[in-house]
Amino acid sequence: MPEVTVAILDKFHPHIKTAIAAAVPANWTTLFIEEGTLAARAAVLRDADIAFVMAGPMPKELLAHAQRLRFIQKLGAGVDRIDLEVCRQRGIGVARLHAGNSIPVGEHTVLLMLAVYRQLPQIDRRTRAGAWDKESARGEHRQLQHKTIGLVGFGAVGKEVAKRLRGFDVNIVYYDRVRASRDVEQSLGVTYAGLDDLVRTADIVSLHLPLVPQTADIINADRIRAMKSGAVLINCARGGLVDEAALASALQEGRLFGAGIDAFASEPPVGSPLLGLDSTVVTSHLAGATLDNFSGIVARAVENAKAVLRGDALPETDVVVAPGSKVPAA
Repeated sequence: MPEVTVAILDKFHPHIKTAIAAAVPANWTTLFIEEGTLAARAAVLRDADIAFVMAGPMPKELLAHAQRLRFIQKLGAGVDRIDLEVCRQRGIGVARLHAGNSIPVGEHTVLLMLAVYRQLPQIDRRTRAGAWDKESARGEHRQLQHKTIGLVGFGAVGKEVAKRLRGFDVNIVYYDRVRASRDVEQSLGVTYAGLDDLVRTADIVSLHLPLVPQTADIINADRIRAMKSGAVLINCARGGLVDEAALASALQEGRLFGAGIDAFASEPPVGSPLLGLDSTVVTSHLAGATLDNFSGIVARAVENAKAVLRGDALPETDVVVAPGSKVPAA
């Protein structure tokens, strides 16, 4: 295989850079960015044939610098930060890694459910400050057992969440545009529900959808008002799925017990009212980010890149824009 230049468009931890360097073929040139700016990404893209991207945006302005680029491999599932229309016009292939982060995201989802119910950040702060008050916990904390968990989206991540919840003795309902087979429902112990019914009846509503025009603001102000009193919202998917102002109001008024938020509409969420509430547990869009999982991620990314360079087909579930198929501008 001829020499190839691959641009790495995120500022990664040294351990992750080591994993990438070990996975990439020896005759490829690997270019890492040292700062997460548009200029830094443009510099490594100028001579790149392949780009690997985790969270960095790839707007039209950035792609204009990438005249040799043939293929973009998203090191995850969501591609809403890549200008797919430009890629189609130029014949730049785009692939995701279907279910690549589903296990760590599933684990993180359950983590946030438990952290909200047990008010973990508050307890941690109070304990470090010298407080030793069991009774305040007894009067406020909740447990998962016997609760109804509503999963909005039942793809790879939703199914992994369902698997991890079964040991908690909960009732799991789900909504998805495509209903799962009876065998899958029975094997995972889940029940299908319409979206509005799920929102009204679930003790915890957990989001597992991509951000596309049809799902933007799917948990809007009306659906937040419809959630049962004392319910919890968990979002380990995309921030644009939720009306965050309406969510903050519901939490401030005490209509909802809490929220666990890993993804925000604007990232980082500077000035978000959700950050100042004791009823929220927030993380920095890192649900899928574990060292354990990354070796498999980068191995799949390299295999997809090799397939594109050979002219072979990519796994059907990974393809977002087929490589080499230019679509004229409208």
